[in-house]
Amino acid sequence: MLAVLLLGYGLLVGALSRRAFSEHEQESLQRISHGLARHIVEHWPAITATDPEQAARAEREELLSMLMVVNPGVQAYVLDIDGRVQAYIGEPGMVREHQVDLAAVRAFLGGAALPLLGTDPMGSGKRRVFSAAMFPPRPGDARPPGYLYIVLDGAARDDVAVTWGHRLVWQGGVTVAGVGLILTLWVGVFTFRRLTLPLHRLALRLRAYGPAGVEGTEGAEGAEGSTVMQQEQAPASRDEVQAISQAFVCMAARIQSHAEREQRQERDHREMMAGLAHDLRTPLTALHGHLEALLGAAQDDAGKRSKMLRAALAQSDKVRSLSQQLFELAALQSTNEVAHRERFRLDELLTDTVQKFEIGNALPPVTLGGPAPGHLEVDGDLQLIERALTNLIDNAVRHGGHQAPVRVSVSREGGYAHVLVEDVGPGLPPEVAHRLSTGQSLRDPPLRRVSGGIGGLGLAIAQRVALLHGGSLKPVAGSAEGACLCLVLPLVA
Repeated sequence: MLAVLLLGYGLLVGALSRRAFSEHEQESLQRISHGLARHIVEHWPAITATDPEQAARAEREELLSMLMVVNPGVQAYVLDIDGRVQAYIGEPGMVREHQVDLAAVRAFLGGAALPLLGTDPMGSGKRRVFSAAMFPPRPGDARPPGYLYIVLDGAARDDVAVTWGHRLVWQGGVTVAGVGLILTLWVGVFTFRRLTLPLHRLALRLRAYGPAGVEGTEGAEGAEGSTVMQQEQAPASRDEVQAISQAFVCMAARIQSHAEREQRQERDHREMMAGLAHDLRTPLTALHGHLEALLGAAQDDAGKRSKMLRAALAQSDKVRSLSQQLFELAALQSTNEVAHRERFRLDELLTDTVQKFEIGNALPPVTLGGPAPGHLEVDGDLQLIERALTNLIDNAVRHGGHQAPVRVSVSREGGYAHVLVEDVGPGLPPEVAHRLSTGQSLRDPPLRRVSGGIGGLGLAIAQRVALLHGGSLKPVAGSAEGACLCLVLPLVA
């Protein structure tokens, strides 16, 4: 639009300039030839005769020859006192308009501002610049006999202008228009680019503003939210203002989504605290009851007191284990990187972890099988990975029944180590299996058990440890019924 407006403005200026140039040319021609008619009247007195028969033909032909040599475009006419053409210095049959407007002639003789346009006796219909002079009066006449009227830009000059002038005008106009259009487009694009570049960058920053750029999003919910935001983002528009409008709408939708997610997290937090209170209340109530019973049975036999102490110790151990897992999970969720890293043998760590369960006479027993994986070296936090392995095996022991042993194996697949922990228990709950399969966090939102309280703390810790080390925890198909979890960790090259 800028180029079109400037081009239109250039054409308008060109048209006005052409008109001004034409008027200036006419004024210049008329000013230069202003005294031509007076000079002829003074030096060729025979012309002053208004009667063609009285005029000296030889002098008239001499005057015509002189005028044709000086300027072939001029036309000389002899007018009577009323402005009627009495004689034409040339071919008589060319005169078609026999009455000349004397108002323009009188203005010319009165010294009016130039240019002055008068009648064209040739009948072209155009007003033309002229030169005029009044014949001196004859002796005894009260009125002057008439005028000498000379048209300065006649048909011959028009023919030359049409032939050459239009060609030059069109060539020059096309050249100027082309160069002007190219310069206008170049300057316009450059200027438009400089003006809109900040808007374009702002639109890109608004479109780029999203959950990934603000805070880490974990699990399937984060992936799903990111996909929704990407779908909400409109295609990049060439109109920067429209692009900013679209980006603002998308950003507003993301902010609304963040607000809704914070509300959900707050609700889930309240539910988790309620579940935690439920889980702590049960062992604490049992512990309190056993201690009261122990106090009342102080005088009883030692066997009964020992049984009550073991029960109280078991409940106390549950409280200790639950509080420890909650503390570990909170510490892991508050960071996005491993604080302490070292290189160690994963195969040796797995062997030591399995031996702890063998020494403790775990039921069902824990066995380490499968082909020897060879040297498996990992760069990470040894204690966190040991904690993850312990949680997986302990979870399999608690839910695997007391029949078939829990099978543990490790293998190398590409640049990753795959640790399998398999049991023959009832298997994973559907919600836990779905979250692990899709990579969704087991703690956001917390799992809800049918019996009340929260569950899956051990698996949540193992999942978080795997994510912090660049790995994953997912269920896979095992060799028998039950649960089979695969802990994937990257190996050192």
